[in-house]
Amino acid sequence: MKILSLIADSFFKILIPGIKVTIPLTVISFSLAMVIGTITALVQFADIKYLKQLARFYIWVIRGTPLLIQLFVVFYGLPSIGVVMNPFPAAILVFSINEGAYSAETIRGALESVPKGQIEAGYCCGLNFLQIMWHIVLPQAFKVAFPSLANALIAMVKDTSLAANITVMEMFMVTQQIVARTYQALVLYLELAFIYLMFSTVLTKLQTYCEKKLSAKGAR
Repeated sequence: MKILSLIADSFFKILIPGIKVTIPLTVISFSLAMVIGTITALVQFADIKYLKQLARFYIWVIRGTPLLIQLFVVFYGLPSIGVVMNPFPAAILVFSINEGAYSAETIRGALESVPKGQIEAGYCCGLNFLQIMWHIVLPQAFKVAFPSLANALIAMVKDTSLAANITVMEMFMVTQQIVARTYQALVLYLELAFIYLMFSTVLTKLQTYCEKKLSAKGAR
């Protein structure tokens, strides 16, 4: 009974930071990552010489270093050169830059899957490069990239637990504090895992629904 009481008492104490912190952190970071990833992918796809090299360097560095170290560099390292950030904005910055690098490669691959003839047809119709990308290439590339990007979003929900390491009061950090008071690590971490599973399940269902809608739209 004592364990059940602890579970009932702690459930909303963990869930509320998930709704107020984990979900906003994920949504904001992923939205910014999509902007960064799309721009980086377009720069490479357009083969703009120096910008392409800069984009490749960015992707190389970010994908080659751990997310946790990136968080530490921004939050704990930058203050040594006078750049101080609050925990939540620091987490958004790191998560968006990190996911932007991975998304850039996903989107670039999707862009390259669009037949070159459609781009040439766009030029023949008098469209410029940006118009072709916006009206012809990106809509098709988005359908190809959607499953991978949706999986990345689900992964990001779970990765936000790393933000506890820079004092962001999200679900993992709140659970750690409750564990420190109650010493019921197994029960509480299983409860936390269940809440993450709830969030991931909702996103998975939404992903499946959106994929069906995109498939139905493409079949018309």
